[in-house]
Amino acid sequence: MVFSAKTGGSDEWKAILSAISTLVEEATFEATAEGISFRGMDPSHVALIDISWPNSAFEKYECDGAIKFGVRIDEFSKLIKRADKTESIQISIAESMLLIIIGKNKQYKMRLIESSATDTPLPKIPYDTKIGLANTLFDKILGDVQVVSDYLTIKTDEGKAEFSGKGDSGEVLISLQKQQDELTEITAKEQSVGTYSLEYLNPIVKAVGAATGTIICEYSSAKPLRIEFKVANMGRIHFYLAPRVES
Repeated sequence: MVFSAKTGGSDEWKAILSAISTLVEEATFEATAEGISFRGMDPSHVALIDISWPNSAFEKYECDGAIKFGVRIDEFSKLIKRADKTESIQISIAESMLLIIIGKNKQYKMRLIESSATDTPLPKIPYDTKIGLANTLFDKILGDVQVVSDYLTIKTDEGKAEFSGKGDSGEVLISLQKQQDELTEITAKEQSVGTYSLEYLNPIVKAVGAATGTIICEYSSAKPLRIEFKVANMGRIHFYLAPRVES
């Protein structure tokens, strides 16, 4: 079985591992001739992450079959963090070890773990609303709302989106229009309202943040939120978050 994947820098791996670490401690990646993918859900089944990293995004990529490899995310992250931004990273598998070559002269071996992964189906949801905005702006909105609330409520009407939150200490409302410095895109088939936990949203947006420019949020009233992160030199990261159900 031949498998080898090389990136020109370390940012992509750092963004991916950082994103996965917000939900799970162990991850099983799947490599095929098409590329590398990962899909996993947090233990409480509130959030799901789906990553697709095509072979074309790598500097060099070789895989002559389908192979799964399991890693402890914190261990893998520690090794990848030893790479500078511009250092290449090459991974391959030999005898239940992951071989990681960083730059020209650094080589790590990490023991792989037994894969406990089960197939996680993706939610099949027709979305009524789609919003596009800069990741930096979304991160700022989450920070603004977190000052007063543990939850973010998104309400969308034609051409306008409102982000709000309320808690014991007070409430906040942020209104954005479709224009270049605010919403880059907004479509709403009908008025949609959804409330989502900042405990899950904040870490994932911060984790992928540095590597992404624009994010696309899709949701329908009382349905899961889907966020697509556009990551440079990479495929896509989709993050699904179940809505808060009012008791």
